[in-house]
Amino acid sequence: MTQQTVASFFRPAVDAVPNYKPGKQPAVAPGMTAYKLSSNEHYLPPLPAVVKALTKPMTPSSYPDPAASALTAELAMYLGVGSEHITVGAGGSEMLSALAHVTLEAGCEVVYPSPSFELYEQVTALTGAVQRPIPLTPDYRHDLPAMAEAITDHTRLVLLCSPNNPTGPAITAHEFESFMAAVPPNVLVALDEAYWEFMTNPDAVNGLDMVNNYPNLVLIRTFSKAHGLAGFRIGYAVGQPEIISAIGKAQIPFGVTQPSQNAAIASLHHIDQVLERARAIAVARDKFVTALRAQGWQVPEAQANFVWLPLGELSTEFENACVAQALAVRNLGHGVRISIGEPAAMQRILEVTAKFITRHSTICTKP
Repeated sequence: MTQQTVASFFRPAVDAVPNYKPGKQPAVAPGMTAYKLSSNEHYLPPLPAVVKALTKPMTPSSYPDPAASALTAELAMYLGVGSEHITVGAGGSEMLSALAHVTLEAGCEVVYPSPSFELYEQVTALTGAVQRPIPLTPDYRHDLPAMAEAITDHTRLVLLCSPNNPTGPAITAHEFESFMAAVPPNVLVALDEAYWEFMTNPDAVNGLDMVNNYPNLVLIRTFSKAHGLAGFRIGYAVGQPEIISAIGKAQIPFGVTQPSQNAAIASLHHIDQVLERARAIAVARDKFVTALRAQGWQVPEAQANFVWLPLGELSTEFENACVAQALAVRNLGHGVRISIGEPAAMQRILEVTAKFITRHSTICTKP
């Protein structure tokens, strides 16, 4: 079978879809403990209650509850909304993919910030829709006026990320409300808050406070980050029932396993501990940012569990310096994202940044 014949199987949109590139594993270096700071994973051990929940008896031959009814009920109680306003799926990524499928097709347009979560480009390109990536502001924030200006009669979906992955700043409540006032009611806005538990900016928007005010708003959150359950793939969407119902039509049946649901319920039952651990990571993040700025680095506002270094063409050189020290960071070509990890890992990376900025001070410190 020729390559040309194989290619004819696929829709033209497939050629425009980039492959998702996960965070790299750290290289092994003699005498060094390796640290992975490339995937924004929770570095603390799992909560004991979560570990215990995984020992609950189950029948592997039986499908899990496709509606995740028990977890949905727990989420509804926690969030203070009706169960019909929630759908649970295999991570926030499935929520994004489902949203793209139910809103976009060839001839439609989608608006999203750039750089932001890489999956936005991937899942929207697959639909054949026209993509409108809007560059961030010079301080690495969403340019919401420009995003509003980019909306046309063909726009069906707008994606927002707060705090923004990979750059770190959060959207303020005032910015968000001003933006929503400019969005037509027939355009769906998805607010991706995968990292909301780590936010410390009192002015940052809380999507849950906004979701009842805007019928065209859907909120996406996850158990992957602050809850430390990335390996169990649990995310959820909150919105008006008609939006939730549509998302459900594009989800994979039985996508959330029973052990995953049990782990998420146990984590919700100990939400105070989850939030306390998130605050501790935020404190470590702020200390890391302070240390970087003391070295002379220009660091954007950091509101998640990572820090962004806008290294531009020096990104690969910096990544290689980290690799030599058994550190894995996320090189996105125009900058490097560093996840908050163990104290020893952060101390080691500060040693790397100190040496690096000494060699490249005129580039790394320019505003």
